[in-house]
Amino acid sequence: MKAKFLILFSLPALAACASTGSPSTRGPSLPAVSGSPLSSISGLEIVMGKTADQLTRLFGNPQLDISEPPARKLQFSSGACILDAYLYPQESGGPQRVTHIDTRRSDGAAVDRVSCVKALRLR
Repeated sequence: MKAKFLILFSLPALAACASTGSPSTRGPSLPAVSGSPLSSISGLEIVMGKTADQLTRLFGNPQLDISEPPARKLQFSSGACILDAYLYPQESGGPQRVTHIDTRRSDGAAVDRVSCVKALRLR
């Protein structure tokens, strides 16, 4: 009986030990992606691997530009969808490039990535 009580009593303490750490020890909250399979999807090649300047020429000024070194997130939106482009530095150096994208509607529902890229280009 005493052992069961000790085990139950120690669970909250054990859970506290399993925390994710302080903000200084955690990695970036932006997705860390390398060699993304998205670059092989037809219709996404106009976004994947592009620099921030190239995205701005393609879609106009981003609604959000968030830097969380080493990553950067640019957000573009239209009435049809929201696109988050995640840029990371390349091993070979040079400017950050898109390695991952997420797309959604303004209500959070999923949207096809290729359709969203097309909609953003048409605006």
